[in-house]
Amino acid sequence: MNVVFLSPHFPSNYFHFCVNLRKLGANVLGIADEKYENLSQPLREALTEYYRVSDLHDYDQLVRAMGYFTHKYGKIDRFESHTEYWLATDARIRTDFNIPGIKNDTIDEIKHKSLMKQKFIEAGVEVAPGRVVRSLAEAEAFIREVGYPVVAKPDSGVGAAGTHKITTPAELTDLFGDGNSGEYFLEGFVQGKLYTFDGLVDSNGKPVFYTSHTYSAGIMETVNDDQDIYYYSLRKLPPNLEKAGLATLKAFGIRERFFHFEFFLTARKKVVGLEVNMRPPGGFTMDMFNFANDINLYYEWANIVMNGTTALDYQRKYHCAYIGRKFNKNYVHSHEEIIGKYGRYIVQHEAVSGVFSAALGNYGYLVRSPGLSEVMEMVEFIHQKE
Repeated sequence: MNVVFLSPHFPSNYFHFCVNLRKLGANVLGIADEKYENLSQPLREALTEYYRVSDLHDYDQLVRAMGYFTHKYGKIDRFESHTEYWLATDARIRTDFNIPGIKNDTIDEIKHKSLMKQKFIEAGVEVAPGRVVRSLAEAEAFIREVGYPVVAKPDSGVGAAGTHKITTPAELTDLFGDGNSGEYFLEGFVQGKLYTFDGLVDSNGKPVFYTSHTYSAGIMETVNDDQDIYYYSLRKLPPNLEKAGLATLKAFGIRERFFHFEFFLTARKKVVGLEVNMRPPGGFTMDMFNFANDINLYYEWANIVMNGTTALDYQRKYHCAYIGRKFNKNYVHSHEEIIGKYGRYIVQHEAVSGVFSAALGNYGYLVRSPGLSEVMEMVEFIHQKE
């Protein structure tokens, strides 16, 4: 199989996808804007060939790269990046080169929040009221129906970028600016705890792995209020969350993909659908999957690509948590103290790329333990402020 991977060097842990594809016999062909000599040694060894472009946003350059690979290696069987940012580009390339996967005719329902909401409804999952508005007047009309507060976000956007909680008419006016124009997706505010439903489906759409994580706060609040963040995997999923996640998965009918769904669980234990993402969760969550279950999902995905499915037997052995720290905060305990006290629980720690630091902090620790109390003890120790 000929598999083209877009931007295989970023995020930094995604080279593992290429390494495992190569182990299973694929021709792994990379396209990116980074100099070849700057790629990690394991990635260089995994790539059959690398095509450097000067600008990944220049679609003509990507087409030329694909034309070169096709001429040299034959039909391209898969094209993938696994990142939210490149989803539309992935779909366009697959459409133009007739490659299996999400294409132009289905990309909108996984990029536009207004269309995601309809899919949640099809799945029988409760949602907050929402509407696309294009003017201050339309926004005011919506708020007269649902009341304050509301959440305003781009209908098509990445992560928490451009997302705001609006609590007053003055904040609403500020959002639309002096011209009182723009386009936002407005939703009624839901008070609840953020949970995910994450996993991987095979080429028949069968889930071969799924799990859930819960967060210290929503990503919107973490970014906008400059908060510390932590989140951890569950060992046992709430039954209604599992039911909603599987129903949502069925409604979208995806194949051979990772998925990352977001829900609120309210104080009354109601599950409310928030967003869907048809790619692995961000940050270091791929590694958290593996550490929490003693598995290798980079390999399992590659096996699905090459063979259609995979025989994965897993148990949720540990709670695995990500705990982030920011350089602009004064913490009581040093990095050396953290390693000295909790080193036996810390499975990975490293600096966070600047593009992710607003949400994840500047340095992150992955910790795991069978008991949640140990995880929360580490969160408190690592985040303790002076």
